[in-house]
Amino acid sequence: MKTVKVIIEKSKDGYSAYGETVDGIWGMGDTVQDTKNSALESLRLFIENNDTKNIPPVLRGEYVITFKFDTQSLLSYYKGVFTNAALERITGINQKQFQHYATGLKKPRATQTKKIETALHKLGNELLSVEL
Repeated sequence: MKTVKVIIEKSKDGYSAYGETVDGIWGMGDTVQDTKNSALESLRLFIENNDTKNIPPVLRGEYVITFKFDTQSLLSYYKGVFTNAALERITGINQKQFQHYATGLKKPRATQTKKIETALHKLGNELLSVEL
């Protein structure tokens, strides 16, 4: 199945989104959920208001939409959930480095980004297996 990737970024006034794999998809909102809804509406309007010949192949037939955070936006969005100490514990990446990523002072290399993603997925899988 084809995948349409939509990037979510923290902006000065809230969040914004744009299609990574499809031009013409945009969204914005005060919250991540508002931004996702805005991007989905943009996608709907894009398909509705274009001739079939102008619609990219990825949007023809079945596809899935994935939302992707940049690292700064992810850390900003989840700052009330994860401390830098907690992130260091699950990723092995120094807390000060996370602070640089969260403020936008530095951008993580691809290997660091993958390390963060892998650690968060591992934590998510562990949490899914918890029973109370």
